[in-house]
Amino acid sequence: MARKKKPLPLLENITITGVAAEGKALARVNDLVIFVPYVVPGDVVDLQIRRKKHSYAEAEAVKFHKYSELRAKPFCRHFGVCGGCKWQCLPYEEQLRFKQQQVEDNLRRIGKVELPAISPILGSREIKEYRNKLEFGFSNKKWLTAEQVASSEKFSCMDAVGFHIPGAFDKILDIHECHLMNDINNRIRNEIRRYALEKGLTFFDLRQQKGLLRGMMIRTSATNELMLLLQFRIDSPEDQTAATALLDHLHLTFPEITSLLYVNNQKCNDTFGDLDVQTHFGTDFIYEEMEGLRFKVGPKSFYQTNTLQAYELYKVAREFAGLTGEELVYDLYTGTGTIANFVAKKARKVVGIEYVPEAIEDAKVNARLNGLDDRTLFFAGDMKDILNRDFIAEHGRPDVIITDPPRAGMHGDVVDTILFAAPKRIVYVSCNPATQARDLSLLDSQYRVVAVQPVDMFPHTHHVENVVLLERK
Repeated sequence: MARKKKPLPLLENITITGVAAEGKALARVNDLVIFVPYVVPGDVVDLQIRRKKHSYAEAEAVKFHKYSELRAKPFCRHFGVCGGCKWQCLPYEEQLRFKQQQVEDNLRRIGKVELPAISPILGSREIKEYRNKLEFGFSNKKWLTAEQVASSEKFSCMDAVGFHIPGAFDKILDIHECHLMNDINNRIRNEIRRYALEKGLTFFDLRQQKGLLRGMMIRTSATNELMLLLQFRIDSPEDQTAATALLDHLHLTFPEITSLLYVNNQKCNDTFGDLDVQTHFGTDFIYEEMEGLRFKVGPKSFYQTNTLQAYELYKVAREFAGLTGEELVYDLYTGTGTIANFVAKKARKVVGIEYVPEAIEDAKVNARLNGLDDRTLFFAGDMKDILNRDFIAEHGRPDVIITDPPRAGMHGDVVDTILFAAPKRIVYVSCNPATQARDLSLLDSQYRVVAVQPVDMFPHTHHVENVVLLERK
């Protein structure tokens, strides 16, 4: 006979005292650290413990006794249910203060390297509608809010298009208004939902792996171009006819769409990097512009999602690189070659390496577009396999390495090769200060940190970019 679990406690009149990782705040009760979402320091609340370990717990605020003076009024109707933009309840100035502290804490606690004074974080010029890319999922299992469940209302339609709910992999929160991108994202998404329900199109069932409508991605650009990619699961000629009719409808309804694409995804996950993308209308790419440079961006290309702030980020990276026109630069994890092209005019040569072959092809096109193909070389493949001693022997020891790895940071083999290459300077751009700190400790034997510049790319979230300049000791 199974033992009954002990009921988890309700803690009353608890003061929230700080900000923690993943957009949560924290409180301390005796020796127990409690992580709580959607509250801010200074709130006094009743906490229902939802999960308890030996030294920490996770809880939900079920009653507010006092609201903090720091608290801001959230502007999104989906706040508190949608997993994104968890810091809307904090004024933006406070968000920046906590992000600055997050960078410093990670570098000192994890990196344990000597640090200079950390420069004040560069805040985002736009704090709403700042993203140039959004992805939404479709599901026949709509997430019901606590209020909807408590109402005992019967829902005849459970189809939804929006964001996945954390911890409920097959559930989608039906999003009617998202402030992360300009209103075109709402108009297109809501029209697809309306059309699909009217025509009886099936929404994807993740458990059963069936249903026509699977996902969508919207990209906008500074050149006023717009890309829409729809993911279908097409299992029959009738599915293909229905998909084509929807695409035709969107083409007629939204003349703003300059690149209308789709994929037939038969896989068990929503990634499409290994799938063929079909062009229904227009081009299979859009252009971005930055400081007079043009960048071709395809559906599989990585491009920073906050266009205006990406410019500030790249200016910091270029300044840290200290280029005079004589340097050989390696740009690791180059994506579509944005940083490589951005610094190429001030370097002798830039060598870019990236895992995604389509991104490298775009990088080469971008170099030609900007008249920089004689100053750049690009290679596609796994970083740890390409960047080795033979590669350096063939292409030369870099004077400067710029590295902008994914959230997991750099593979140990890549760090070892960088140490072997022994550039004068390393500019490390990171979207995860924790893994960046780990890598800095690995580089510490030969390099010292001489400058640190946090940059906020993602207002209302806990995410922060950080640029570090290292010089040889």
